[in-house]
Amino acid sequence: MVASILKYHFSVPLQLICREQVLMSLIVFFSTIARAQSPMIVSLTLDGTVNPATAQYIHRGIDRAAQQQAEAVLIHFNTPGGLLESTRSIVGDILDAPVPVIVYVSPAGAHAGSAGVFITLAAHIAAMAPGTNLGAAHPVSMGEQVDSVMNEKITNDAAAFIRTIAEKRHRNFYWAEQAVRNSVSITETEALKEHVIDVIAANDRELLDKINGKKIALANGDTVVLRTASATLQPLPMTLSEEFLSLISDPNVAYVLLLLGMFGILFELYNPGGVLPGIIGVISLIVAFYAMNALPVNYAGVGLIIFSVILFVLEIKIASHGALALGGIISLLLGSMMLIKPDSSFDVIRLSWSVIIFAVVLTGLFFFVVIGIGLRAQSLKPVTGVQGMIGERGRALTPLQPEGEVMLHGERWQAVAIGNPIAAGEEIIVLRVENLKLYVQSAHSSP
Repeated sequence: MVASILKYHFSVPLQLICREQVLMSLIVFFSTIARAQSPMIVSLTLDGTVNPATAQYIHRGIDRAAQQQAEAVLIHFNTPGGLLESTRSIVGDILDAPVPVIVYVSPAGAHAGSAGVFITLAAHIAAMAPGTNLGAAHPVSMGEQVDSVMNEKITNDAAAFIRTIAEKRHRNFYWAEQAVRNSVSITETEALKEHVIDVIAANDRELLDKINGKKIALANGDTVVLRTASATLQPLPMTLSEEFLSLISDPNVAYVLLLLGMFGILFELYNPGGVLPGIIGVISLIVAFYAMNALPVNYAGVGLIIFSVILFVLEIKIASHGALALGGIISLLLGSMMLIKPDSSFDVIRLSWSVIIFAVVLTGLFFFVVIGIGLRAQSLKPVTGVQGMIGERGRALTPLQPEGEVMLHGERWQAVAIGNPIAAGEEIIVLRVENLKLYVQSAHSSP
């Protein structure tokens, strides 16, 4: 009897526990299936210039989407332009992408200019948000002046490049070429009307709903149908190294780091033992060269900047009365102007004239102030040692007829009177010092 009661009381909870476990297992199982069946889109955000860091970021995003078998890659795009080589790298990755790539110029107020036009046209789906614009893709010089023949070659190359992209994606190649040759720019509504883009959408969800069901031809020959209506976005932010590289890929930052590094080492050599200027200089120089490795640097410009530093060092060591420093300033100015190659960018990747002028003027002022202090120091009479006593006033301790003793700076000195004898207690002036003997005359008889 007791055994049957115990069996009854314990069997009910056990049955309930087993049912709950089965129910939870079924929920987890079906939710896993639902997640597996729900399309996923890798979401990237590019807000800034096109440079090696952004090219690496987009390449990584496309690889991630391919590995996770994502439905597509969505690039939120807002850029004023960037480097030609980085643009070619990104366009190549998009054209060869194993998954559909959607470039979405957003949010409202965003702009896909210069290099951004090439990247937008290369996408499988090109979209824009209301209040955005696209265009002005004419390549420009980043440093030294480019002659008309070279400028025409650069423009023709860029025009052929963008025409190839537009024809590949069946977009308006005539407008694309005008964007390069004449720097034309259009709004989102004009872009849609001119068959430059595929869709206008106010937000991500509207965009994904509008492109749902579109057929996309991939580089490998496959055709896929987009299932984006129920897709979830998986954000992929930039890594810290990519953000850092993007920051120092600005030629102005790289230029300042280069100067900071060189002058930090210069100060350490001029004043050994300071330590901190040398440490800052070496770190800045290494980072500057790392940044310049990613930029189209003209090494003749780097050579002139290094030569300017050498001239500044020589100015400190050799009394040229400013001639070497003037040569250093001219060399620094020319090197700064030539630092970035003139045929490698779209629009914004270039050295700012304000940064160049500020750096050159600040450097010139510093060295001319140092030189001026040095020249003034050379013109001053000695204030220490024996020679520093000349012209000093003292008092005769004994009559000087002509020899005796004087008190000078609290010390007793053997002295010889020049001219008339000097009485004890009379004020004297030191004329010269020879063999630790002072040659003096009466302060009353001095002119």
